[in-house]
Amino acid sequence: MFFNLYRNTHISSLISYSWLQFLTKQSFCSSAAKTTTTGKNFGSYNIIKPEFHTPQLEIAMESGIVMPSYHFNGEPLTPPLTPEIKTESQIRLMHESCKLARFVLDCIAEHIKENMTTNDIDVFAHELIINNGAYPSPLNYRGFPKSICTSVNNIACHGIPDGRPLASGDIVNVDVTVFLNGYHGDCSATFCIGEVDAPGKSLVETTQKALSAAISIVKPGEYFSTIGSIIENIAKQNNMRVVPSILGHGIGAHFHEPPDIFHTKNDYPGKMEPGMTFTIEPVLTHGNGDVVMLEDGWTIVTEDDSRTAQFEHTVLVTDEGYKVLTF
Repeated sequence: MFFNLYRNTHISSLISYSWLQFLTKQSFCSSAAKTTTTGKNFGSYNIIKPEFHTPQLEIAMESGIVMPSYHFNGEPLTPPLTPEIKTESQIRLMHESCKLARFVLDCIAEHIKENMTTNDIDVFAHELIINNGAYPSPLNYRGFPKSICTSVNNIACHGIPDGRPLASGDIVNVDVTVFLNGYHGDCSATFCIGEVDAPGKSLVETTQKALSAAISIVKPGEYFSTIGSIIENIAKQNNMRVVPSILGHGIGAHFHEPPDIFHTKNDYPGKMEPGMTFTIEPVLTHGNGDVVMLEDGWTIVTEDDSRTAQFEHTVLVTDEGYKVLTF
């Protein structure tokens, strides 16, 4: 969540997270969503045009919740330059934050349904996170106005919850990150709303399969770059593409830290070591993989209006292999 992106109007290449520019926070309105049946075997679904966003939710200072530095000014602290090897005590704290993130996502899975707005989901998640003594990590991160991301159909990532009701046939990714006891836990899943067509279901299933396959190769001494090769191969085998500009990332006391996790074939340097924690979060599409940033400075949509699906876990490298902290 909040991936390494080349932040320009048209996103066609990658840039290191340290070069991300501060993003603007806006609310805007576009034309209403429309139903389309494409001629490119993308399927039949609503093309989403974001609507007005409701005001940002607040957290009372007297709540006793430990808040990240960016809660106050929108600007996160500078992360380390190299992947951090977590101590046993740090790993225990990450277990707790990841466990809560998973709990929140599972609760959303039980409640999400047709005619519910993505803003309804945001309010539900916000209150659940706060009531469990944690901070919703996205809130005011570089000015992001909501507590979760909700990306529907052709929105590839960083979708801002709004007042549009979910419709039968939608696929929606809900990305949950919590900050608990000084550490972040991050996970996401894509949900099918009502009756989703066969191409949409296949996209969701293949993306989940790609994530599972990538996680399975995590172990000490493995190259980070292997993750991207595994995911891209599965996408190609199913006539899909990976959105290359959306990356996973190291995670811990910082929302984003090294390493960068590419989901396509790459030559990113470095090997995995016990104690490293990072997210794997591929975004797959039936389209060409090119994406565009909307005028709100956050919402990333596919250039060709194709749907995307995404799944994400936070993973720990262990002495024997791996552990999924958000399972």
